[in-house]
Amino acid sequence: MWGTVITVNVPQCVDDRAIDALFGWFRRVDDLFSTWRTDSEITRLAHGELELRQTSPEVRTVLELCDQILDESRGAFDVRVGADARVARREGLGLIDPSGMVKGWALQQAANQLLETSVVNFAINAGGDVVVGGGPAPGELWRVGIQHPWERDKIAAVVEVTDVIIATSGRYERGDHIIDPLTGQPANGLASATVISADGARADAYATALLAMGPTGPAWLSERENVAALTIGDDRTVTTTRAFEQYRADC
Repeated sequence: MWGTVITVNVPQCVDDRAIDALFGWFRRVDDLFSTWRTDSEITRLAHGELELRQTSPEVRTVLELCDQILDESRGAFDVRVGADARVARREGLGLIDPSGMVKGWALQQAANQLLETSVVNFAINAGGDVVVGGGPAPGELWRVGIQHPWERDKIAAVVEVTDVIIATSGRYERGDHIIDPLTGQPANGLASATVISADGARADAYATALLAMGPTGPAWLSERENVAALTIGDDRTVTTTRAFEQYRADC
Protein backbone atom coordinates (compact mmCIF):
# COMPACT_ATOMS: atom_id res chain seq x y z
CA MET A 1 0.00 0.00 0.00
CA TRP A 2 1.03 3.62 -0.64
CA GLY A 3 3.80 2.24 -2.86
CA THR A 4 5.54 0.69 0.14
CA VAL A 5 5.19 -1.94 2.86
CA ILE A 6 3.14 -1.17 5.96
CA THR A 7 3.70 -3.23 9.08
CA VAL A 8 1.73 -3.10 12.32
CA ASN A 9 3.26 -4.39 15.56
CA VAL A 10 0.77 -4.74 18.43
CA PRO A 11 2.32 -6.55 21.44
CA GLN A 12 -0.99 -7.06 23.24
CA CYS A 13 -4.26 -8.88 22.73
CA VAL A 14 -6.33 -7.09 20.14
CA ASP A 15 -9.58 -7.71 18.30
CA ASP A 16 -8.84 -8.66 14.69
CA ARG A 17 -11.54 -6.21 13.62
CA ALA A 18 -9.45 -3.31 14.93
CA ILE A 19 -6.56 -4.29 12.66
CA ASP A 20 -8.90 -4.90 9.72
CA ALA A 21 -10.32 -1.40 10.23
CA LEU A 22 -6.79 -0.01 10.33
CA PHE A 23 -5.95 -1.45 6.91
CA GLY A 24 -9.32 -0.25 5.68
CA TRP A 25 -8.14 3.25 6.63
CA PHE A 26 -4.89 2.77 4.73
CA ARG A 27 -6.87 1.80 1.64
CA ARG A 28 -9.06 4.88 2.00
CA VAL A 29 -5.98 7.10 2.19
CA ASP A 30 -4.81 5.60 -1.10
CA ASP A 31 -8.25 6.19 -2.66
CA LEU A 32 -8.10 9.84 -1.63
CA PHE A 33 -4.48 10.83 -2.08
CA SER A 34 -2.62 8.56 -4.50
CA THR A 35 -0.94 10.61 -7.21
CA TRP A 36 -0.31 7.39 -9.14
CA ARG A 37 -4.02 6.78 -9.70
CA THR A 38 -6.28 8.65 -12.09
CA ASP A 39 -9.34 7.91 -9.96
CA SER A 40 -8.07 9.29 -6.63
CA GLU A 41 -9.73 12.44 -5.35
CA ILE A 42 -6.48 14.42 -5.32
CA THR A 43 -5.80 13.58 -8.99
CA ARG A 44 -9.35 14.38 -10.03
CA LEU A 45 -9.16 17.68 -8.14
CA ALA A 46 -5.85 18.56 -9.82
CA HIS A 47 -7.32 17.89 -13.28
CA GLY A 48 -10.50 19.88 -12.65
CA GLU A 49 -12.78 16.87 -12.47
CA LEU A 50 -13.75 17.79 -8.90
CA GLU A 51 -14.15 21.11 -7.16
CA LEU A 52 -12.61 21.48 -3.72
CA ARG A 53 -16.04 21.64 -2.09
CA GLN A 54 -16.85 18.26 -3.66
CA THR A 55 -13.87 16.49 -2.12
CA SER A 56 -13.94 14.48 1.08
CA PRO A 57 -13.35 16.23 4.41
CA GLU A 58 -9.97 14.50 4.74
CA VAL A 59 -8.75 16.06 1.50
CA ARG A 60 -9.81 19.54 2.55
CA THR A 61 -8.20 19.07 5.98
CA VAL A 62 -4.88 17.96 4.50
CA LEU A 63 -4.79 20.79 1.96
CA GLU A 64 -5.48 23.34 4.71
CA LEU A 65 -2.57 21.90 6.70
CA CYS A 66 -0.38 22.04 3.59
CA ASP A 67 -1.17 25.73 3.18
CA GLN A 68 -0.11 26.31 6.79
CA ILE A 69 3.24 24.59 6.23
CA LEU A 70 3.71 26.53 2.98
CA ASP A 71 3.59 29.73 5.03
CA GLU A 72 5.73 28.35 7.88
CA SER A 73 8.42 27.08 5.51
CA ARG A 74 8.51 30.30 3.53
CA GLY A 75 7.65 28.41 0.37
CA ALA A 76 9.92 25.38 0.80
CA PHE A 77 6.94 23.02 1.19
CA ASP A 78 4.56 23.52 -1.72
CA VAL A 79 2.12 20.82 -2.84
CA ARG A 80 1.59 22.64 -6.16
CA VAL A 81 5.21 22.44 -7.25
CA GLY A 82 4.26 19.74 -9.78
CA ALA A 83 2.35 22.39 -11.74
CA ASP A 84 5.43 24.61 -12.03
CA ALA A 85 6.47 24.89 -15.68
CA ARG A 86 10.14 24.68 -14.62
CA VAL A 87 9.64 21.21 -13.12
CA ALA A 88 10.15 18.17 -15.34
CA ARG A 89 7.07 15.99 -15.59
CA ARG A 90 7.38 12.50 -14.15
CA GLU A 91 5.03 9.70 -13.22
CA GLY A 92 3.74 10.00 -9.67
CA LEU A 93 4.32 13.75 -9.35
CA GLY A 94 0.86 15.26 -9.14
CA LEU A 95 -0.18 18.76 -10.11
CA ILE A 96 -1.45 18.89 -6.53
CA ASP A 97 0.75 16.54 -4.54
CA PRO A 98 0.50 16.41 -0.73
CA SER A 99 2.56 13.20 -0.58
CA GLY A 100 5.16 14.96 1.55
CA MET A 101 2.63 15.29 4.37
CA VAL A 102 -0.04 12.64 3.85
CA LYS A 103 1.83 9.64 5.23
CA GLY A 104 2.60 11.28 8.56
CA TRP A 105 -0.91 12.68 8.84
CA ALA A 106 -2.48 9.30 7.99
CA LEU A 107 -0.27 7.47 10.48
CA GLN A 108 -1.41 9.81 13.23
CA GLN A 109 -5.04 9.10 12.35
CA ALA A 110 -4.22 5.38 12.45
CA ALA A 111 -2.72 5.75 15.91
CA ASN A 112 -5.81 7.61 17.10
CA GLN A 113 -7.96 4.83 15.68
CA LEU A 114 -6.07 2.22 17.70
CA LEU A 115 -6.25 4.31 20.86
CA GLU A 116 -10.02 4.57 20.47
CA THR A 117 -10.18 0.76 20.66
CA SER A 118 -7.99 0.75 23.81
CA VAL A 119 -4.89 -0.45 21.95
CA VAL A 120 -2.17 1.64 23.58
CA ASN A 121 0.99 -0.30 22.66
CA PHE A 122 1.77 -0.28 18.95
CA ALA A 123 4.31 0.55 16.29
CA ILE A 124 3.27 1.15 12.68
CA ASN A 125 5.98 1.42 10.05
CA ALA A 126 5.07 2.73 6.60
CA GLY A 127 8.17 2.69 4.44
CA GLY A 128 10.39 4.13 7.16
CA ASP A 129 7.91 6.59 8.66
CA VAL A 130 6.98 5.25 12.08
CA VAL A 131 4.30 6.04 14.64
CA VAL A 132 4.57 4.51 18.10
CA GLY A 133 2.46 4.40 21.23
CA GLY A 134 3.14 2.88 24.62
CA GLY A 135 5.99 0.39 24.43
CA PRO A 136 6.92 -3.14 23.37
CA ALA A 137 6.88 -4.32 26.99
CA PRO A 138 6.13 -2.78 30.39
CA GLY A 139 8.64 -0.08 31.25
CA GLU A 140 10.25 -0.12 27.79
CA LEU A 141 10.31 2.44 24.99
CA TRP A 142 10.27 1.62 21.31
CA ARG A 143 13.72 1.57 19.70
CA VAL A 144 13.69 2.88 16.14
CA GLY A 145 16.65 2.91 13.77
CA ILE A 146 17.20 5.76 11.30
CA GLN A 147 18.37 4.49 7.93
CA HIS A 148 21.91 5.34 6.89
CA PRO A 149 21.67 7.20 3.54
CA TRP A 150 24.50 5.38 1.76
CA GLU A 151 25.23 2.17 3.68
CA ARG A 152 21.90 0.41 3.37
CA ASP A 153 22.78 -2.35 5.82
CA LYS A 154 23.52 0.20 8.56
CA ILE A 155 21.65 2.77 10.60
CA ALA A 156 22.68 6.36 11.22
CA ALA A 157 21.22 6.56 14.72
CA VAL A 158 18.85 4.83 17.13
CA VAL A 159 16.16 6.62 19.11
CA GLU A 160 14.03 5.48 22.03
CA VAL A 161 10.54 6.94 21.79
CA THR A 162 6.87 6.68 22.65
CA ASP A 163 3.76 8.54 21.52
CA VAL A 164 5.47 10.27 18.59
CA ILE A 165 5.89 9.99 14.85
CA ILE A 166 9.29 9.71 13.22
CA ALA A 167 9.31 10.85 9.59
CA THR A 168 12.29 10.62 7.27
CA SER A 169 12.69 12.20 3.86
CA GLY A 170 15.71 11.20 1.81
CA ARG A 171 17.23 11.28 -1.64
CA TYR A 172 18.83 7.86 -1.26
CA GLU A 173 15.70 5.75 -1.92
CA ARG A 174 14.02 7.41 -4.91
CA GLY A 175 16.77 9.69 -6.15
CA ASP A 176 16.28 13.42 -6.59
CA HIS A 177 12.48 13.35 -6.26
CA ILE A 178 12.24 16.29 -3.84
CA ILE A 179 11.95 19.60 -5.69
CA ASP A 180 12.96 22.95 -4.27
CA PRO A 181 9.85 25.05 -5.06
CA LEU A 182 11.89 28.25 -5.05
CA THR A 183 14.13 27.12 -7.92
CA GLY A 184 12.07 24.41 -9.61
CA GLN A 185 15.16 22.18 -9.46
CA PRO A 186 15.89 18.98 -7.50
CA ALA A 187 16.87 19.71 -3.91
CA ASN A 188 20.49 19.25 -2.93
CA GLY A 189 22.73 19.68 0.08
CA LEU A 190 20.98 17.19 2.38
CA ALA A 191 20.88 13.44 1.80
CA SER A 192 18.27 12.79 4.48
CA ALA A 193 16.20 14.55 7.13
CA THR A 194 14.45 12.90 10.06
CA VAL A 195 11.92 14.72 12.24
CA ILE A 196 10.36 13.53 15.51
CA SER A 197 7.10 15.09 16.68
CA ALA A 198 3.78 14.27 18.28
CA ASP A 199 2.18 15.97 15.27
CA GLY A 200 2.33 13.51 12.38
CA ALA A 201 1.44 15.94 9.61
CA ARG A 202 4.14 18.37 10.68
CA ALA A 203 6.75 15.66 11.23
CA ASP A 204 6.34 14.50 7.63
CA ALA A 205 5.99 17.96 6.08
CA TYR A 206 8.93 19.38 8.03
CA ALA A 207 11.15 16.49 6.89
CA THR A 208 10.17 17.25 3.29
CA ALA A 209 10.74 20.99 3.77
CA LEU A 210 14.15 20.37 5.34
CA LEU A 211 15.29 18.38 2.32
CA ALA A 212 14.01 21.08 -0.04
CA MET A 213 15.83 23.80 1.93
CA GLY A 214 19.13 21.94 1.99
CA PRO A 215 21.86 23.20 4.32
CA THR A 216 19.74 26.11 5.59
CA GLY A 217 17.02 23.74 6.78
CA PRO A 218 18.35 22.85 10.26
CA ALA A 219 18.51 26.52 11.27
CA TRP A 220 14.91 26.99 10.13
CA LEU A 221 13.74 23.93 12.07
CA SER A 222 15.43 25.18 15.23
CA GLU A 223 12.80 27.94 15.25
CA ARG A 224 9.97 25.41 15.41
CA GLU A 225 8.57 24.20 18.74
CA ASN A 226 8.09 20.63 19.95
CA VAL A 227 10.09 18.97 17.18
CA ALA A 228 13.47 17.27 16.99
CA ALA A 229 15.54 16.53 13.91
CA LEU A 230 18.60 14.82 12.53
CA THR A 231 19.94 15.74 9.10
CA ILE A 232 22.76 14.22 7.07
CA GLY A 233 24.41 16.39 4.44
CA ASP A 234 25.69 15.36 1.05
CA ASP A 235 29.14 15.89 2.57
CA ARG A 236 28.17 13.40 5.34
CA THR A 237 27.92 16.11 7.98
CA VAL A 238 25.42 15.07 10.68
CA THR A 239 23.44 17.84 12.36
CA THR A 240 20.99 17.37 15.23
CA THR A 241 18.77 19.77 17.09
CA ARG A 242 19.14 20.04 20.83
CA ALA A 243 15.77 18.33 21.28
CA PHE A 244 16.96 15.27 19.35
CA GLU A 245 19.45 14.31 22.04
CA GLN A 246 16.68 13.42 24.50
CA TYR A 247 15.71 10.56 22.19
CA ARG A 248 19.14 9.29 21.17
CA ALA A 249 19.96 5.76 22.32
CA ASP A 250 23.06 3.61 22.18
CA CYS A 251 23.19 1.57 18.99
